Amino acid sequence: MPSILSTKNLYAEQQKAFREAGIALLEYNAIKIKSVAFEMPETVENAIFTSKNAVKAVINHSATAKEINNCFCVGTKTAKILEKNGLKPLKISENATDLAHFIAKYHSEKSFYFFCGDNRRGELPEILKAKIIQFKEVITYKTTLNTKQFDQDFDAVLFFSPSGIQSFVKTNDLGQKTAICIGKTTAAEARKYTGNIAIADTTTVESVIEKAVELIENTD
Repeated sequence: MPSILSTKNLYAEQQKAFREAGIALLEYNAIKIKSVAFEMPETVENAIFTSKNAVKAVINHSATAKEINNCFCVGTKTAKILEKNGLKPLKISENATDLAHFIAKYHSEKSFYFFCGDNRRGELPEILKAKIIQFKEVITYKTTLNTKQFDQDFDAVLFFSPSGIQSFVKTNDLGQKTAICIGKTTAAEARKYTGNIAIADTTTVESVIEKAVELIENTD
């Protein structure tokens, strides 16, 4: 029976797809997220979110979180959390680089609050700085690696962030395993350790699962 390792614990409905395809699934959380104390003004004109964890942290911060006039975000899941809390995204991009270029092209005259984690990627702030766009970075959560060693082999490993890859390779060899990645940024990190990479069609957990099942079924 083919087997897959997920570096993120999945919901029951998500696990179901593997059972129906006859694929053994092992899962764990490769990273841990912890909110940290931070300050934000009562009203934010323009906010940037590159992860749903940052959105959750801001929403939980106080009632003033809804005093955000314009949101720019990465990922449909991040957008859905914003919308659920009454914050309609002005722009949804697939990755931080694309979002930064969009802001630089259409909103360069504005200033922004960039809500993120302590281990955020450097592409977005670097592009904004290069374009002389004003922004204030606000760290809302901390990411720690939850390392775990696996003795068994897997046909593929599911990755949902660059941090998840960094955690996995601390104690495991990616080697000939196929890394199935949620997006281009995660795939770029995976390429440091393997040439066997597949990228989900959209930046959702469900799309990663679909890509994994498709890959295994086509291999048989």
